Amino acid sequence: MLVHIIADYGTGDLAFAEVVQRIKLHLPDAEPVPVPVPPFSTVAAGFCIAQLGLNAAPPGTLIYHNVAPRQDDHEARLGNAGERLAYARLPTGVRVIGVNSGYAFSFIKDVAEKFRWAASPAEGSQFRSRDVFPQAAAAIALGLPSALGDEIDARALAPPPSSVIAYVDGYGNLKTTIAYDTKKVRPGKRIRVRVNDHEHEATVSDGAFAVRHGELAFAPGSSGWPMPHGDAVRWIEIFLRGGNAWDLFGRPAIGSFVSTA
Repeated sequence: MLVHIIADYGTGDLAFAEVVQRIKLHLPDAEPVPVPVPPFSTVAAGFCIAQLGLNAAPPGTLIYHNVAPRQDDHEARLGNAGERLAYARLPTGVRVIGVNSGYAFSFIKDVAEKFRWAASPAEGSQFRSRDVFPQAAAAIALGLPSALGDEIDARALAPPPSSVIAYVDGYGNLKTTIAYDTKKVRPGKRIRVRVNDHEHEATVSDGAFAVRHGELAFAPGSSGWPMPHGDAVRWIEIFLRGGNAWDLFGRPAIGSFVSTA
C-alpha cells in the first residue's frame, strides 16, 4: 500500500521517521513516501494532496497529511487540541486522511466522492500525527465500520486561493494557482510578473522550454489533474530556464500573491 505522508516537519526531520515507524506499526504493508511542505502551509499541502490524489495511482493508495497550524481557535488549548481529523475518497480510489485545516482539502472539495470526519480524538498529544492519528488512519484504511463519523459538508470548506504560489519545487520553479487557459494565452507575449516587491519580465509560453536559456517563462507547468466532467486543469508555472525563479523573486513564501501586467 502506497502511503504519501504530506507534512511540514522539515526535510529529513526525525518526525518523518517517527510517523513512518508508527504507520508501519499499524499498517505493516505500507510503503511510506515522505512529502515535505513548508511550515504551516496548508496551501502547499492541499496542492500536493490534489496532485497526488487526482492523478492515476496504484490501487489502495493512501494520502496521510498533517499540516495543523491550530489556527481554528486562538485561545489557550487543553490537551493540545487542534483541527479535527477528516477523510475524503477521490474518484481515483485514493483515500485522503488528515486534519481539516486551512486549505488542506480545498483543491479536492469539489471532486471528492465522500467527505467524513474520522472517529478520532482531536487532542491528547502535541505530536498527534504520531501518537493519535496513525491508528485512526489504519482503521479507515482497513475499512473498519467504526472508523468514520458524520459527513462533512464540502460547501463549508474554503475554496482554493487564486493567483498565489502553491508550491516551489527543487529547481525553484513557482507553481501557482493560476489556471492555464488556452483561449487567453498568447504565446510569445511579454508580460510583467510581480510577487511581493519583486517584478520581472517574462515570456508567455505554451511550454516551459519555449524560451531561451536565462529567460523567465510564464507557462503551463507539470502540475494539474483530470476533472470529473472530462476536462483537466493545468496550473501556470513561473520558470527561469537555467536558473532559479524562487531566488529571482526573493524567495517568496507559499501563498504569496502573483500579479501580471
